Amino acid sequence: MARRNPHRDLTAGGVVSHLGVMLAVSALVGLLVAGIAIPFAALAGVGARTTADSLKNLPADLETAPLAQRTKILDVHGKRLATWYDQNRVNVRLDDVALIMRKAIVSIEDYRFYEHGALDIKGTLRAFITNQASSGVVQGGSSITQQMVKQTLINQAGNNKKKIAAAQADTYERKWNELRYAIAFERKHSKDWILERYLNVAYFGDGAYGIEAAARHYFSVPAKKLTLRQAALLAGLVKNPTKYDPTDNPGEARARRNVVLERMRELGVITDQRAAQMSRAGLGLRTTPSRNGCVDVTGEFFCDYLREYLLADPQLGRTVKDRRRLLFAGGLTIKTTLDPAMQKAADTAVRDHVNPTDQAIGGLAMVEPGTGEVRALAQSRPMGADRAKGQTYLNYVVPREYGDSGGFPAGSTFKAFVLAAAIKQGIPLSTRINAPQEVFLPNSSFETCDGPLRSTDTWSPQNSTGTGTYDLYSGTRDSVNTFFAQLEQRTGLCDPVTIAKDMGIQVPDNDIVPPFTLGVTNTNPLTMAGAYATFAARGQFCEPRPVDQILDADGKVLADYAPRCSQVLPTAVADAVNDVLRGVQEPGGFGYQNGLALNQPSAGKTGTINDNKAVWFLGYTPNLAAAAMIAGANSLGHPITLNGQYVGGQYIARAFGSTQAGPIWGQAMHAIEGMLPDVNFVRPDPTAITGQIVDVPDVTGSLAADAADELRNAGFVPNVGRYVDSRLPKGQVAYTSPVAGARVGTGTLVTMFISDGTPKKSGSSGGGSSATGTSSTPTTGPGNNGNGKGNGNGRGGR
Repeated sequence: MARRNPHRDLTAGGVVSHLGVMLAVSALVGLLVAGIAIPFAALAGVGARTTADSLKNLPADLETAPLAQRTKILDVHGKRLATWYDQNRVNVRLDDVALIMRKAIVSIEDYRFYEHGALDIKGTLRAFITNQASSGVVQGGSSITQQMVKQTLINQAGNNKKKIAAAQADTYERKWNELRYAIAFERKHSKDWILERYLNVAYFGDGAYGIEAAARHYFSVPAKKLTLRQAALLAGLVKNPTKYDPTDNPGEARARRNVVLERMRELGVITDQRAAQMSRAGLGLRTTPSRNGCVDVTGEFFCDYLREYLLADPQLGRTVKDRRRLLFAGGLTIKTTLDPAMQKAADTAVRDHVNPTDQAIGGLAMVEPGTGEVRALAQSRPMGADRAKGQTYLNYVVPREYGDSGGFPAGSTFKAFVLAAAIKQGIPLSTRINAPQEVFLPNSSFETCDGPLRSTDTWSPQNSTGTGTYDLYSGTRDSVNTFFAQLEQRTGLCDPVTIAKDMGIQVPDNDIVPPFTLGVTNTNPLTMAGAYATFAARGQFCEPRPVDQILDADGKVLADYAPRCSQVLPTAVADAVNDVLRGVQEPGGFGYQNGLALNQPSAGKTGTINDNKAVWFLGYTPNLAAAAMIAGANSLGHPITLNGQYVGGQYIARAFGSTQAGPIWGQAMHAIEGMLPDVNFVRPDPTAITGQIVDVPDVTGSLAADAADELRNAGFVPNVGRYVDSRLPKGQVAYTSPVAGARVGTGTLVTMFISDGTPKKSGSSGGGSSATGTSSTPTTGPGNNGNGKGNGNGRGGR
């Protein structure tokens, strides 16, 4: 039963009483008294009034510093992913510690704990005499309160070696201050509070701080379920956690446990029979390793990204040091966005196609459109320092500020930004451009936000295979370099670069050059997944983030991470981009040809950089975007070509986005597509997107005014032509040009020929029978998606 210290109100008489206790002990022993070490001579020269005044002003700030606790990281379903800590500790209330554990620690360390004040004269003398008779230290002389003070001082010293040494120094000054603090604690707190703090602050060896962590570490049970045998072992550890560590010194640990059991028997806490039985028993260890950090956890590079992301968050502390202290000692609960099923699919897909020791790096990132929540991050090189095993601490799938990798050019995946700019500018999707094998374009013909490029150079990009005339559908589907070079010439550089930046891509000024459309900018899978998620979210860019919420040690909300989104493209423009990029995943597209199409609507884009040093595949559904990459890189991460290498056990004669990176994307997405709602993309508004390829509606037999409305609603420009002979009543539409059913671009002029009410005479030529529109049906044919930096002579592939 807990009771409060009768000397709580330290009056002048109380001060003299405590002083008398110390003088009595010093006088009786005359030298070091079993760990108290307050000699009579040390007090003889100190006036009573001076000592009393000192004790009146006892410090009480030790209790205010919270104990370092471990932080737990949870996945999106609330299951533990990882643990971060400087000290492996989980604070628990005294009621959550088994009664037998409390009895064991009191029995061996301070059996009169609930009967004395800060200093136990009887216990001190008993310990001194027992230890002298045993020629060693068997029983402790310091009270539990004094030991708690010492452990608190050590704990609050942090990494300050001088303070740690001072807290452990075998000096009169340290003992004196320790006792002063102990008296202060006894004045202000109950015995139960002191015992609870002692059990939480104590070190139990093998990295376990506090009774809860120790119970789970050594026996895989919570502290409230400890048995007598387990409790006796743990109670014996606090005296010398290293010497009695059962994982390293089982014999010493067992002997010490039996000392505890014998003391409990002497005090009548347990029976003779029970003590004898437990003394013969083994240690009964069931150790559970306490992993700390991100190595060997599910989504280790997601974990690494999460840590760096939070260390950069000013709402968690004024400085990085403050934030780190909070993250590793604050006992937080961090709710992340990682989906373990998606992470498993990503890990498996990457590692099935790229081995850790390959001269290449495989990576995959998954981001949810509309929220920016990062669902998975995977890379082929595991976390660690052993280069011989392909390990690394560089995170290649995230931006440099979170992973230290400079990234790799993303190739023709950047063509999507030029496509979006063209649509936004009103360039019809049906626009046809002749794309020969090579074009020669003066740099000065490309407009930037500041005017034409000031350069006398000429850019001469090439196609790897195929030439012809393409519209925006077929030119994108086949990723034709010279088509996009000329399209970018029409859009200028300002809009495509601005769109890319608005979608989270860092484009340096040196990359605002004509080869921008071929992806010369270094980037990473997470950034690209976030950018393409913008198309899936119908033009809404949401900053990728790995965390949803953080709770403090008391379970209260410390920080909320709501989606940070902005509409960077009109919905109609994004819808049109999606409609075009679907062609990659449909018959005739590179994704479809390589088995990457899903059983639900999807869109995508391939990318291959100059000299085939990196290949990409970016694909998405309306509710998940993923970016896959394989980059040629030696053991130091320096870029090299993928051509002529064995990657994932397969020889690569020539690398392409669809044939190397694509299968990573396809394997991962096929594994999880059952988790994704089967939702279709929104078809582009034909009235908002010029040149979208649609069917001309059949308005035959309608009055001209009604037919005009129908054509206008379908995205066409109606025009009334001449009257023609027809069996239809006068005033009704006889036919149109382009004819009904023709697939042409929205914005096309459709002329209505009106019936004059008289049938066509035999032998006469029909006025409009031969009138047809120019079809802009997408052409099919080989193409490529290469890029080039330097002179931009891209040699990429599918």
